[in-house]
Amino acid sequence: MSNCEIIPLRAFSDNYIWTLRDGKCAVVVDPGDAQPVLDYLGREKLELVAILNTHHHADHVGGNAGLLGRWKVPVFGPHDERISEVTHRLKDGSRFSLPHFGIEFEVSEIPGHTRSHIAFHGGGMLFCGDTLFAAGCGRLFEGTPRQMHDSLCRLMKLPDDTRVYCGHEYTLANIRFAKAAEPGNAALLDLEARAKQQRDQDLPTLPSTIGQEKATNPFVRVTEPAVVASASRHAGKKLDDPVSVLAAVREWKNSF
Repeated sequence: MSNCEIIPLRAFSDNYIWTLRDGKCAVVVDPGDAQPVLDYLGREKLELVAILNTHHHADHVGGNAGLLGRWKVPVFGPHDERISEVTHRLKDGSRFSLPHFGIEFEVSEIPGHTRSHIAFHGGGMLFCGDTLFAAGCGRLFEGTPRQMHDSLCRLMKLPDDTRVYCGHEYTLANIRFAKAAEPGNAALLDLEARAKQQRDQDLPTLPSTIGQEKATNPFVRVTEPAVVASASRHAGKKLDDPVSVLAAVREWKNSF
């Protein structure tokens, strides 16, 4: 892999536009707003060479048009006509290389948050939009609990040291809920202490890693006895399969 740097550009109240830079070139992931990207690239004298989109929500694609007005670059994204600017529509298992970066990405279809959501994995990095968060997962706007469970299981098969770049700074709120779902999890307390320190210094809590998610994320720990017991209590009945546990935990989190 190239020696690219990953820069988090902030947008709206809690979005990150992940920006890969190497030499004088840059690639942005999920630019919900063009302005932070235009400001950063102008200041750093960087040339945009590609845009990656994980899903169609406006806070992830709303800046596409503004950036394409300045740079005519390829836009890699899902098969979803709701993102009109995509030039390279990708499906599960698609591979592509980023110009100038020497990184090959493989695409995974990970429905749940939306029906056409994809993730990009390569160079030890995972860009997963709003499907997987640090200690959390996305709301089920268009997908089912089974789809989300299957998508999260797929992502958990990546190497533990894979760096997870998700779309929002939700970590502390997610940890608060995760502690309610699995009160005895010591790894959560360690993560919370680190995350608080980072936020106190106005630093991102991201990237996470796949290993960290396996240890702390209640939505991927749906076979752990403590999570099953909490989900069953919330549902008011005994739950005995991972999909129904995830469904109960997700519903509980929605109103937490």
